[in-house]
Amino acid sequence: MSLSILLFIVIAIGVVSYLMGASRAASLAGGKASSLHSRYGYHGSFVAVMAVVPAFLVLAAWLSIAPKVIETSVREALPPQAQSQAAATQNLNYGTIMSIARGMRDLDADTLAKLKAADPSTARTILGDHGVPLAGEPDAYMLNAAESLNSMSAINSMAMTAVVIALSIAGAALGMRMIAPRFRARNRVEQVMLAALILCSSIAILTTVGIILSMFSETVHFFQAVPAWKFFFGVVWDPRFAAAGSTDTGGQFGLIPLLLGTLYIGAVAMLFAVPVGLFSAIYMAEYASPKLRAVTKPLLEVLAGIPTIVYGFFALTSVGPFLRDISAKISGIATGDFTSFIQAQSVLTAGFVMGIMLIPYVSSLSDDIITAVPRSLRDGSLGLGATRSETVKNVILPAALPGIVGALLMTASRAVGETMIVVLAAGVAARIQFSPFEPMTTVTVKIVNQLTGDLEFTSPQTLVAFALGITLFVITLCLNIYALYIVRKYREQYE
Repeated sequence: MSLSILLFIVIAIGVVSYLMGASRAASLAGGKASSLHSRYGYHGSFVAVMAVVPAFLVLAAWLSIAPKVIETSVREALPPQAQSQAAATQNLNYGTIMSIARGMRDLDADTLAKLKAADPSTARTILGDHGVPLAGEPDAYMLNAAESLNSMSAINSMAMTAVVIALSIAGAALGMRMIAPRFRARNRVEQVMLAALILCSSIAILTTVGIILSMFSETVHFFQAVPAWKFFFGVVWDPRFAAAGSTDTGGQFGLIPLLLGTLYIGAVAMLFAVPVGLFSAIYMAEYASPKLRAVTKPLLEVLAGIPTIVYGFFALTSVGPFLRDISAKISGIATGDFTSFIQAQSVLTAGFVMGIMLIPYVSSLSDDIITAVPRSLRDGSLGLGATRSETVKNVILPAALPGIVGALLMTASRAVGETMIVVLAAGVAARIQFSPFEPMTTVTVKIVNQLTGDLEFTSPQTLVAFALGITLFVITLCLNIYALYIVRKYREQYE
């Protein structure tokens, strides 16, 4: 039985259990709901929870453990010459066994018999004709192992189905027996919901911890090969890729050019996005009519739905050449030399286009925050004789400032993590310079470059990507903590 059908059966049992539980509670109440501790729906929900939750927990554990057990059994049954091979070869052979097993499931009895009796070359042909292409001829033990794998998988599927369905039915029966007039069904259901909410809220934390640990472990390996001071204080980025499998540390891994480019391009982007986005949010929240707001806000938010690669093409084909040509004309008028002082790929190009992309983030978030300011503050300010602009400047914006700071911080994080626009609009040149008219690059671009291609995670040239990632994470975390400190300090003064 497929997993989807099994899930459907368990859910169906849960639905039926809910109806039966609610009906039993109603019959016990005798039409007088006040005689029960909880409403009918809570009793039905409790029976449904008893039928579904334990079955799902067992199913999740089974799906995570059973494949490992089957794989171990199949590997242990392989002939000694197959078990004595290198680990990489054993993994490759097991992958071939799994491919053969999937192909054998679709074969009829006659074709399966021919496959078992065929020589390796014929077996490869038969499997290829049935949609299982193999890189080489399968050994006889692979066919036997694939048949054993299918047999154990079938037994595992039947056992899992029987156990899960039986557990679901048993849970429903136990829930029905526990229903009584004074049974606290609501409390039990709320405890389950609380546990589910805690689990969901923990997922983000656990995911963050997992990401940090995975990056940190590889970063430690990088710093074992390259001194930390050369990375954090180096001013030259020249990794010089080594051959696969090599641990050559040749090259220079200076962080400063990448960090400077990241902060420079992000600052230019925020310089364009913040004034336009914030002023548009103020206008839509305080000055625009409801009809105009209903039209302009969705149109503005369309910019947020455009893929970043489209912005990159826009910068590469339109904005960059436009700035280059305009600068050439300005230079010609001023000096007579029509040499462009703005390159097509530059910090200004990337920052301008990225700022356009960030406008809806600033505008939409700030608009929601400004709109959430209590109406009584506006009315009180206007009632004291302040103009609308004075109310906005002295009352609305101070009250909304903590939220606006958070919105700007989220926008800055989005700018720091942008890659495609930087690649196409600012280039990949890692260098230290302070002219907005020259190309630079960012940390995220180099992370992509270092992890692109068929690489092994053994050389510093590849492991440096994890060091870049953990460094960027720490910088963002510090900015978040500092912004939170500023927001709390201002909020105390305002309150």
